[in-house]
Amino acid sequence: MSGVSVILPVLNEEEDLSNAVGAILSQEYLGEMEIILAVGPSKDKTLDVARKLSAQDSRVIVIENPTGRTAAGLNLAIAHSKFSIIIRVDGHAEIPSDYIALAVEILTQTKAVNVGGIMGAVGKTPFEKSVARAMRSPLGVGASSFHTGGGAGAVDTVYLGCFLKSALLAVGGFDEEFTRAQDWELNYRLRRAGGTVYFDPRLHVTYRPRPTLRALAKQYFEYGRWRRVVMRRHQGTVNLRYLAPPLALIGASVSLVAGSIISPILFIPAGIYSAFLITSSIALGQSIDEKLRLPAILLTMQMSWGAGFLTSPRKLAAQRH
Repeated sequence: MSGVSVILPVLNEEEDLSNAVGAILSQEYLGEMEIILAVGPSKDKTLDVARKLSAQDSRVIVIENPTGRTAAGLNLAIAHSKFSIIIRVDGHAEIPSDYIALAVEILTQTKAVNVGGIMGAVGKTPFEKSVARAMRSPLGVGASSFHTGGGAGAVDTVYLGCFLKSALLAVGGFDEEFTRAQDWELNYRLRRAGGTVYFDPRLHVTYRPRPTLRALAKQYFEYGRWRRVVMRRHQGTVNLRYLAPPLALIGASVSLVAGSIISPILFIPAGIYSAFLITSSIALGQSIDEKLRLPAILLTMQMSWGAGFLTSPRKLAAQRH
């Protein structure tokens, strides 16, 4: 059975790292395994936690990632890995006990270069639970399979991933210019090189959403601005669903300004969008409180993504041809 190298880019994960690593060490996988923690310059005791985990189990290897950037940490971990299969896990994610065995089985059977599954958002607080509800719906972030589920098959991108190391190295690994959207960008290059990126809903990873509206806005603003960078870099990644948030932001803003200056009738587009948010929230919410929270959450996700997309500066990453 093939050995696997599980890689984690880690930064400020003192609270969740032990659970994430514990879930990996508890895997039912019968092959050899190593866990490589690429630890960035954290503001908490993440490095101490990582070193303690390494002292407790020799399979846990700690390396330092001086820049703290996710892509750089992933590449450093890949460079230190010794097995032919690379499995990416995040420091705040927990994988089920059969995840690695199932991922390796799917990778082998499909002959894909990367396989992944569902980013299963699960909140602990009432706010986080409402965000999770929005994330799992096409009304919140679009119809990507790794958010909403669906049948197994070839896709554009997946959450995290179980990779053939040889395929990763052949395309140059993760692009370290990208602060966000590294997965989108990498999976595009893997597909362009002739590989298959495969989604299987049986692979399910628990993900904890952002705890506040402000943190959620920052997250989705970054998603939007870096998705624009991917589209600039690779024209083949343009997708109409990614244009919906910026168009909604432009339409609602123009409607509000025009309605205030020219005629109240021009408030109608903004009113239609508001009605969409309210009806969507009523449909998604599982309680009165959740139905009341969701309009602000959906608005934040969509408008922040749109604002990031529209204001994304060209200097974020160099153009390549």
